[in-house]
Amino acid sequence: MNQSASQSHGSPPLALLVTLQATVSAASLVVEIVAGRMLAPYVGMSLYTWTSIIAVVLAGFSAGHWAGGRIAERPDATALRLTGWSMAGAALTTGVAIFLLRWTAGPVLSSLSAPILSITLLSAIAFFLPSFFAGVPAPVLARISVDTRERPGRALGAIFAAGALGAIAGTLLTGFLFISWLGTIGTLTAITATYVAIGAVLFALARKTGAADLAPPAAAMVAALAVGAAGLAAENPCTVESRYYCIRVVDISADPQKPVKLMALDHLVHGVSARDVPHVMFTQHAALMEELSRTRMGERPFDAFLIGGGTYSIPRAWALLDQVNVTVAEIDPAVTETAVEEFWFDPKTATILDMDARRALATDRNRYDVIIGDAFTDIAVPAHLITREFFETVAARLDADGIYLMNVIDFQDRLHALAAIARTLRAVFPVVEVWTERAEAEPDGRRVFIVLAGDSPTETEFVRGVGPEPYVAGRLPEYWLTKLLEERNALLLTDDYAPIDRLLGRFD
Repeated sequence: MNQSASQSHGSPPLALLVTLQATVSAASLVVEIVAGRMLAPYVGMSLYTWTSIIAVVLAGFSAGHWAGGRIAERPDATALRLTGWSMAGAALTTGVAIFLLRWTAGPVLSSLSAPILSITLLSAIAFFLPSFFAGVPAPVLARISVDTRERPGRALGAIFAAGALGAIAGTLLTGFLFISWLGTIGTLTAITATYVAIGAVLFALARKTGAADLAPPAAAMVAALAVGAAGLAAENPCTVESRYYCIRVVDISADPQKPVKLMALDHLVHGVSARDVPHVMFTQHAALMEELSRTRMGERPFDAFLIGGGTYSIPRAWALLDQVNVTVAEIDPAVTETAVEEFWFDPKTATILDMDARRALATDRNRYDVIIGDAFTDIAVPAHLITREFFETVAARLDADGIYLMNVIDFQDRLHALAAIARTLRAVFPVVEVWTERAEAEPDGRRVFIVLAGDSPTETEFVRGVGPEPYVAGRLPEYWLTKLLEERNALLLTDDYAPIDRLLGRFD
């Protein structure tokens, strides 16, 4: 295309093109960050989740850039009109992503057992097309900005810089502002409206440079806004959307006069609590960790440090004893607020630290008799809380003959994660024990283990407790653990190398 043709009706100002590119880039990165939160209630937030999202979004951008390059070869009026249509597509597919994910999550997760495949497929279903359409404008705006400028290199550099700065702004705004204030649905609706506005500007520019009929694109924009509004009206799966989690509270009471509630963080149950029986632990791992703690401490008063609050079930129970001083490191203040508002926890009965547990222990100079780590959920485990370096910090904060307890959930027929954690603890503590409920488990199902580490062994081999039902848990023999470590060639987990996602994942 010759330069005179492109200038026949006047070229858009460079400042406008740069602003459009920055806005598109910001909006597309907002969608990418929000994608992780939207997937969390269904598949959790893990290395696999973010890997799948980033790969899908980059694939969408790449395909969009290729299509945009072909569109950029057209005359300005046609290129701008088609790019306007791409923004209509971005608005429509962004608005409908909420519904696509809800409609397809159940069938996909029930039909695919491999987590990587199911996460990737859900990411592609919901977020490939928004990324594809958002990738179209860059080549078009770059070509138009260069064609009619006396200094094309500077114009091209400005477009590239605008794209990068917009992406940075979108990332920061989403993480620090949008999700906490607007929630995922509100944020996506705002991005839908943003794409509509960008499309309107592009259609106006196309008309100015020769295109005419604006009725079809106007109808498309109205449809996109309608879908976005429908998303706002749709029920949010989260009771609270915090900076860290989608927090859901579900009333599971059999008797309305005796309330029992469940807390789910992202896609997994994190705790269950009943108003009238605060001493009862409704989850297997909490019941066993609470029972083992009291078994080891006996009748003497003790100081306890809990990693993670959740429903604060254990602090509630220990508040009844008048012999336990409890400190809880809960990184998400919204979890604590939810426990107070919905799960009958009195914050005056514990010292609460709104920070990451590792940082809290590293800066704390107090010593504790019991430290409890409740880091395991599914395939999403904080790797920095299962390394040798972290366990060394734990050991430094334990008083004489203090104990560290943590829950581990692993596949019965694999146990690679359990073996690695036990080996790593053995590198720090003289005694490492593995406890589990004495009950049959499916050969390929998951089993809950409690790993206890300290300076001395537990005197008893069995403990009995009362959850919703009475249970008996036993300590697995030392020779069994030693054999497991040998057979699994157990890894030593360090800050440099802690592949917990791979150790927990099932890919067959």
